[in-house]
Amino acid sequence: MNKASIIGSGIGGLALAIRLRLKGYKVVVFEANSSFGGKAAEIKIKGFRFDKGPSLLTMPEKIDELFFLAKKNPKEYFEYKKLNESCRYFYEDGTSIIAHAKTADFAKEVYEKTSVSKSKIIKYINHNTFIFNSTSHLFLEKSLHKLKSYLSLKVFYSFLKIPFLNMFSSMSKVNDKKFKNKKISQLFNRYATYNGSNPYLAPGVLNSISHLEFVKGVFYPKNGMRSIPTSLFNLAQEIGVEFKFNSPIKKIKVDKNKVVSVLTKDQEFFSDLIACNNDVYYVYKKLLPTKYSLKLNTEQERSSSAIIFYLGIKKEFDQLDLHNIFFSKDYKKEFDSIQKGNIYKDPTIYVNISSKKTPSDAPTNMENWFVMINTPFDSGQDWDRLISKARVNVINKLNGVLKTDIESLIVCEEVVDPRSIEADTYSFTGSLYGTSSNTKGAAFFRHPNFSRKIKGLYFCGGSVHPGGGIPLVLSSAKIVDGLIPAINENE
Repeated sequence: MNKASIIGSGIGGLALAIRLRLKGYKVVVFEANSSFGGKAAEIKIKGFRFDKGPSLLTMPEKIDELFFLAKKNPKEYFEYKKLNESCRYFYEDGTSIIAHAKTADFAKEVYEKTSVSKSKIIKYINHNTFIFNSTSHLFLEKSLHKLKSYLSLKVFYSFLKIPFLNMFSSMSKVNDKKFKNKKISQLFNRYATYNGSNPYLAPGVLNSISHLEFVKGVFYPKNGMRSIPTSLFNLAQEIGVEFKFNSPIKKIKVDKNKVVSVLTKDQEFFSDLIACNNDVYYVYKKLLPTKYSLKLNTEQERSSSAIIFYLGIKKEFDQLDLHNIFFSKDYKKEFDSIQKGNIYKDPTIYVNISSKKTPSDAPTNMENWFVMINTPFDSGQDWDRLISKARVNVINKLNGVLKTDIESLIVCEEVVDPRSIEADTYSFTGSLYGTSSNTKGAAFFRHPNFSRKIKGLYFCGGSVHPGGGIPLVLSSAKIVDGLIPAINENE
């Protein structure tokens, strides 16, 4: 039986392991940590449970697809429900906006809070849907680095639509032109952060990301985001995927430009193909022979990172829901600061509270707060000093908006920063999404899902095409799957 080794058991690695096993490969997954999931880990502190990484679920059908492929009922492994609202937004002047799931309801909310016409909101969201539908079949479903991906009428028609896709203006310019209201422009600019980018630099085509929330919907998995990798791990085991935990790979052995094996501390495992689910930069820097060094990736701008405070709060806040955003007063200055490698004194704060949907995630009458701010990637900053300052600014900002004293409500606390993100997940510089999308052609410059120089070497996950976030990571696994022949085609 042909053997496939997968390095890393993040969501992308799990998805690819399932796909290759169903193709007939003997699949072994090597994981440096003691458990699966990669960034989608969890933390438990004094009766509180926190999803450590991803907190937003869109396009759950991409997860369901893996169970259908295995001829399983996904509902027996993974349950989720569509939310009535995607997020609650809070502004410095006291304005709050609920992003209702139904576009018409959201448009009504915006009109009542800002006087921006309902028709303008609906028209704008419809246009973003047009952009998404015009580009997703190429950018999300195919390798951009194979000529055959472009040889279809669908792609040809997409190129004809380029003048209407906002590819040559930044997200902020598109939104500022569309909405004279700064609050609404800021709301839509936020979607740049979904892939660790800067809305003042990233191309306007990325406004299509809003389509995922406002049209396709936001979902919540039963038992939290950790249930996603858990369900995939259970399926993988059930169909015969082998896992080796606490087994960091030391080297990928290559002979005559073809993969041979992976080496752990004390064993060598021969493989017909190897797929890497960890940061592509780490693979080239640490695992491959030096003659295959990667130059392009190091020259591309890294995505943003984050400081995350996991706070146990001894109070329930009725004005908050699962997803909450507290906006900076000056969004441009915030991103200018990040671009320069600093943290702005008035950061935008994201607060995720899974206990709103899963009460067991916190003790009775308490809440588990996942409090995140965007930061630059690690380039040698004094993070201890930055964290200390950021914590003060975050608490002061939350106190002001919520009219409370957060400090007095904290019963437990843990923090991660770019350094620990890199240490725990092998993400180079702690960047959450590999490279940023701060240039017009960034999508085409992401590392491909395969090696051009080494036969049998593949890549999936957030650091390669099509990018970071659960739907894109799952798409990367599907793209790799499409590049690898089934066993009977090998024989």
